[in-house]
Amino acid sequence: MVDVSAKAETTRVAVAAGLLRTTPEVVALVRADDLPKADVLSTARIAGISGAKKTSELIPLCHQLALSSVDVRFGFAEAAITIEARAKTKGPTGVEMEALTAVAIAGLTLHDMVKAVDPAAVLDGVRLLTKDGGKRGHWERPDLASSDDAAVSADSPATAHSPSGRRHSDAVHHATHSGEGSRTAVVVVASTGVAAGTRVDKTGPVLADWLAGLGFSVRGPLVYADADIAAGLRDALDGTPGLVITTGGTGASPSDATPEATLAVLDRELPGVAESIRRRGTAAFPLAALSRGVAGLSGTTVVVNLPGSSGGVRDGIAVLEPLLDHLLAQVAGGGRHE
Repeated sequence: MVDVSAKAETTRVAVAAGLLRTTPEVVALVRADDLPKADVLSTARIAGISGAKKTSELIPLCHQLALSSVDVRFGFAEAAITIEARAKTKGPTGVEMEALTAVAIAGLTLHDMVKAVDPAAVLDGVRLLTKDGGKRGHWERPDLASSDDAAVSADSPATAHSPSGRRHSDAVHHATHSGEGSRTAVVVVASTGVAAGTRVDKTGPVLADWLAGLGFSVRGPLVYADADIAAGLRDALDGTPGLVITTGGTGASPSDATPEATLAVLDRELPGVAESIRRRGTAAFPLAALSRGVAGLSGTTVVVNLPGSSGGVRDGIAVLEPLLDHLLAQVAGGGRHE
């Protein structure tokens, strides 16, 4: 066991992710909490936290750590449940293994909960996203495909496709050749009806699926009632992702508060992005001019508001896709004005 007693004690944080590939039917059942084993996500979350706390017992030669916090969260794609874990401590060694173990145990618990409906479900892509603290400071998963990613066979039925339906090798290729900048993204849905379970979210999964197909590591959709969207943005910005996209709450009704909540966290606006999305929408649907969505930078995170309609999201995707790589590269300091 490595002696770390000479290392400085610093605050250390690690974020890991993975996903359970399953069927759209299982995703719908989990979201509706309608599986034979009920309360699936709460059970998997507790299992992931417990796994992080027991990492030194599960992995030989792993140091025992006094964890300050462990957070396990889930999101949904069309045919997958995404898992993200954030572990934090103050000590002489990192918490990467605790975050990874939390993802793995949460994923295995999800598998146990859904196997009666889908025994072919696959836990996939368990990987470290970021780590902070210690002598090396901040580390972020590089855009270049890692050896593990490159080892995924394009012919493997279990892992050949991303949640978007694109081949995994295509998604990795896109990430490899994209501009510099963080390839982490968070999708936030502002909808009181979806948060209450009285409406089905038809926009968040589309955005998450699209971003995953572009090679982003995606958290969410995170669903918040309109009145709670400010808390949703704070949640999304935690960990400093490269991109946050919101959907919903951009209209003129009294409950629509997404633009105001977004402006409160922005350091600089990107008015051209928001105007381009509105302009594209109004070309086919004049009422799109009523959207008050904004875009801008919160530190090094790009934040974009999209309307809560399927058409508004399609317009946003069409505008953003050709801009994203260059925009993220500029924010990261590597963009060129060619």
